[in-house]
Amino acid sequence: MSPAEASAAEDEEPVRGPVRPGGLLDVLGMASVVLDAKGRIVLWSPQAEELFGYSAREALGQYAARLMVHERHIELVGKLFADVMSTGQSWAGGFPIRHKDGSTHVVEFRNMRLMDANGDVFALGLAADQSTVRRLEQDVALSERIVQQSPIGLAVLDTELRFVSVNPALERINGVPAGEHVGRTVREVLPNLDADTLETAALRVLRTGEPAIDRSTVGRTPADPDEEHIWSVSVYRLEDASDNVLGVAASVVDITEPYRAGVEAENARRRLAVIADASARIGTTLDLERTAAELADVAVPELADVAVVDLLDTVVEGRRSTLGPAEPAMLRALAVRAELDADAVHAADTPGTVARYAPDRLVTLCVRTGEAVLVPQVKDEDLPRIARSPEAAELLARAGLHSYLAVPLIARGEVLGALDLKRTRNPAPFDDDDLLLARELAGRAAVQIDNARWYQNARTTALTLQRSLLPTHPRVTNGLEVASRYQPAGATVEVGGDWFDVIPLDGGRTALVVGDVMGSGINAAATMGRLRTATTTLAALGLDPAVLLEHLDKTTSGLDHSIATCVYAVHDPLLRQCRIANAGHLPPVRVRPGRPPELLDLPTGVPLGVGGIPFATTTVDFEPGDELVFYTDGLVETRRHSLDERLDALLALLDAPARPLEEVCDLLLRELHHPDNHDDVALLIARAQELP
Repeated sequence: MSPAEASAAEDEEPVRGPVRPGGLLDVLGMASVVLDAKGRIVLWSPQAEELFGYSAREALGQYAARLMVHERHIELVGKLFADVMSTGQSWAGGFPIRHKDGSTHVVEFRNMRLMDANGDVFALGLAADQSTVRRLEQDVALSERIVQQSPIGLAVLDTELRFVSVNPALERINGVPAGEHVGRTVREVLPNLDADTLETAALRVLRTGEPAIDRSTVGRTPADPDEEHIWSVSVYRLEDASDNVLGVAASVVDITEPYRAGVEAENARRRLAVIADASARIGTTLDLERTAAELADVAVPELADVAVVDLLDTVVEGRRSTLGPAEPAMLRALAVRAELDADAVHAADTPGTVARYAPDRLVTLCVRTGEAVLVPQVKDEDLPRIARSPEAAELLARAGLHSYLAVPLIARGEVLGALDLKRTRNPAPFDDDDLLLARELAGRAAVQIDNARWYQNARTTALTLQRSLLPTHPRVTNGLEVASRYQPAGATVEVGGDWFDVIPLDGGRTALVVGDVMGSGINAAATMGRLRTATTTLAALGLDPAVLLEHLDKTTSGLDHSIATCVYAVHDPLLRQCRIANAGHLPPVRVRPGRPPELLDLPTGVPLGVGGIPFATTTVDFEPGDELVFYTDGLVETRRHSLDERLDALLALLDAPARPLEEVCDLLLRELHHPDNHDDVALLIARAQELP
């Protein structure tokens, strides 16, 4: 189907029907004059009237030379006329003509002899103003020079969108000689081009007269059959002076290099944006899993459709890992992120699990060598080397995996794991630019992941030490029901200073202790352990609470200038009393049935380790049903509230009917311990019971 027929099929009126005469002669104002053999005017066109100023009535029957030529040129004109009439050879040239108004104009003439059926001869003169002819000649010469020498490809197509002419530049662009263009359509000359888009645009230009500017088209031409190019094409409708539609003119510019440069610039901008985003989003906490998830979130969907962050299991445990050529990689999946790819997610390992990847797997190669692995076009035979198992390979094939990239996570010279990237929906394969971006992301994230790893290991160590030093105690002992909680701080350096203890004594008595070593970390935990041991030893001696604190003060002074606060209480169920001494600690709360909770009014004392200041023992009643609540400052202190406000909140929570002590512990931690309070908490609650 021709383009015009295609246009008609779309109910759009094609350019058809008889074509009106062109207007070139009108532009020239070409005058026609016929003379008989004697030189008299026998025919006079309207254009002649306009050119010479005489009407047909005034001109017909007159001798042309006498009417239009100056007297001094009459002899020359007569000779030229006689030569044309006698020889039959035409004459062309410019000649000064006298206008009716007396002015003189140079007119271009073409004179030729005519003969009628009777053998009579006549002279036909075609005349036009010389300045008009010269201007038109200059325009034609200029147009021809521009067309021939322009570096832009130019073409003229008729109303059926068949080539009429092409310039040398378009010959070079298309790689097809000009003669092989003429009479053929774009589709016929360039079958590997997007002809539909071009023809649709050209038909619209033919129909509306509105030019189509800078329309991009992509394809290959015989000039460069192995490389895809991009051209900017503009199409304009051609009309003559009488508004007849002649066809269209097209200009073609190869913009492949500028386009590629623009794409590269855009890719560079995109890389910078992703890197900036990664800098802001990765490493917001020192949580290992969250840091890995932040890396995966940045990678999808900007870089990949599926991202998996794996760490070597030995690295997670704090040990260096070196893999031999025949060793598998034990990888712990930390994060999986996918853009609407359920099969790809199911093919990945569940975060938190450890999976064995055989030595021939590509991710194993990546972590073993510390080098990126890029598979731009994934083939069926590549899937078993990408997936951990045949089942996972089948899922990846179903998801449409077509491009794969794995980059190592390297920090401080150590390979930690890999960032595993897959494309299933994005049709573009991973290229060198993607590899560069992935390496940059992996490099930045690896440092954050390494920090989180060491933080987690250090925090685990501190918590392990702390918990190992905290006591275990029965829920009921010597007339007391006891519940306790320890809430570690959120940061490694803030773990370790708080402790509590429940120590059975002779005579059915029980010692209750809560303390807080100033400082934090492993050193604070170690100091806490030594103080707890010393307290247990001194408690066994049955010392008065104030005397016991004095001994603890001396012990603390010898522990590398450590300072600690402490409350020590001894409950005597027979006397229904508690004897309490305080070393700079927050006062405990006594809760009595039917009465408001109260902060015990105890001499505050000074912290352990200050030295030289005596402590005092206070005796308080402690009847069955009464409760004592001991706590460290991490429970009540915040940066946004005064201590008095927080202590009032504690008393308000305790002002309620009796509940199980475990529930009370949970309530206090839930309501009072704020996330922004980066301090650990020790909580101990004791309730007096009737003796059997």
